[in-house]
Amino acid sequence: MENSNQKSAKVFNVILWVAQVLLAAMFLMAGFTKVATHIDQLAVGMPWVTEVPSGLIKFIGVSELLGGLGLLLPSVLRIMPQLTVTAARALALVMILALAFHVSRGEYSAIVTNIVLASVSLFISWGRSKKAVIHAKA
Repeated sequence: MENSNQKSAKVFNVILWVAQVLLAAMFLMAGFTKVATHIDQLAVGMPWVTEVPSGLIKFIGVSELLGGLGLLLPSVLRIMPQLTVTAARALALVMILALAFHVSRGEYSAIVTNIVLASVSLFISWGRSKKAVIHAKA
């Protein structure tokens, strides 16, 4: 019979997987949208895109795509799973920078999303580096 520590470790692992999948889906969708959608269409939902270089928009989109993949693939494949921790930290940094950008523009309604996404990213980083580490294939 499993002891309570093993059960709680399994529950925590499941919670981390759910967080990883949901966060990855969000960043993959956001990144794909920024990469594949014309700036004029993006501006309908994100007015700020017309005021920054289009190359920056594409860079952010590619960063979000890579971060989303980094949240999942290294852990799922168990090939260099520490990259999941790196991806989570990088996405947290992206959200902190986005928060600063939106505050500088007075777009305070956007910062709640930035705070939530940064927090989930940091939770995944902590969880996968300290609490429920995924080890590489032997």
